[in-house]
Amino acid sequence: MAIADIAAYAHLSKADIDALGDELDAIRRDIEESLGEKDAAYIRRTITFQRTVDAAARLVIGCSRSRAGWLVGTAALAFAKSVENMELGHNISHGQWDWMNDPEIHSSTWEWDMVAVSSQWRYSHNYRHHVFSNVVGMDDDLGFGVMRVTRDEKWRLVHLLQPLRNILLAVVFEWGIALHGIHAERDRTADLGKLAQVRRALVGKIGRQALKDYVLFPALNRSRWRRTLAANMAANLIRNIWAYVVIFCGHFPDGAEKFTADVVNNETRADWYLRQMLGAANFKAGPLLRFSSGNLCYQIEHHLFPDLPSNRYAEIAVRVRAQCDKYGLPYTTGSLVRQYLLTLRTIHKLALPDRLLTATCDDAPETASERKVRRDLKAPTGRA
Repeated sequence: MAIADIAAYAHLSKADIDALGDELDAIRRDIEESLGEKDAAYIRRTITFQRTVDAAARLVIGCSRSRAGWLVGTAALAFAKSVENMELGHNISHGQWDWMNDPEIHSSTWEWDMVAVSSQWRYSHNYRHHVFSNVVGMDDDLGFGVMRVTRDEKWRLVHLLQPLRNILLAVVFEWGIALHGIHAERDRTADLGKLAQVRRALVGKIGRQALKDYVLFPALNRSRWRRTLAANMAANLIRNIWAYVVIFCGHFPDGAEKFTADVVNNETRADWYLRQMLGAANFKAGPLLRFSSGNLCYQIEHHLFPDLPSNRYAEIAVRVRAQCDKYGLPYTTGSLVRQYLLTLRTIHKLALPDRLLTATCDDAPETASERKVRRDLKAPTGRA
């Protein structure tokens, strides 16, 4: 079951947790104090690069007559959309670049290139997810409301469809995020007027996105509009699947623990740090994969410091891992393929009722608990 006593699970005293919090605060201060023109140049360069690739891809799609040209252009467009979605849209909306005071690169003004409304996502994600990460019943991203990823959620007959739901969610991921934002806003207020305004904003955003991708750009290439329409649809599909894989690999492989709702009661800043470290997972990546994933291969570091610039996560990771080693904490990471296969195993396994599963609810690989730790400590040890 989910962890109810984080300190017991981590084998840490209150003094240890407070000391860990102080050291993580020191990492934050060091990064904040060192932010400067090099970081600003990075994000401006990334925006220019993304827009250049996007424009070049559309030219190749529109001007080339070969199938190979269409494939190259579509792949480039999908890459540009992925970079915009994660390294730009996701990270800018987290406020990672607000310190620049640039009105174009600010969380309050950036609108990303997909159907979800940035302002609605900032509440459902930045607040509901990041503040209450992996807390059962409080974090709406825990299964995204359509999948059972912990035995703390009671099994229902509809969960048998979970493998199919998983595929569907990957294909329509941007639409899932958009509806996720509406759901969060509905929980936030009962004011029917405000809810109607939220829905109008979403409908307007959907209309603008559909007009751009499925009407305007195909119309610019009237003689071969089907080619452009198919490329835009394919690029959006690839972007959706890639974003889904990155997000799921950071939240649902073995080692990304879940927590009961009472852990947030009287939770200190240091307690919150510890929960973030235990509740997220990384995957190993080189420079290209890091960039393509919006540096969300460093999901642990992102959850610790969601508003610090993503280009600094690699250096932060070295120091965070050292803290994990110092305090005997797990640093959950693995290859992208491994993390995704573990995630798929959990999704398919928990589609079944608990009585068909072999591991107990306390030592299941997808969700351990402090009760397992206590049993292990009490178990007799053999002598060599």
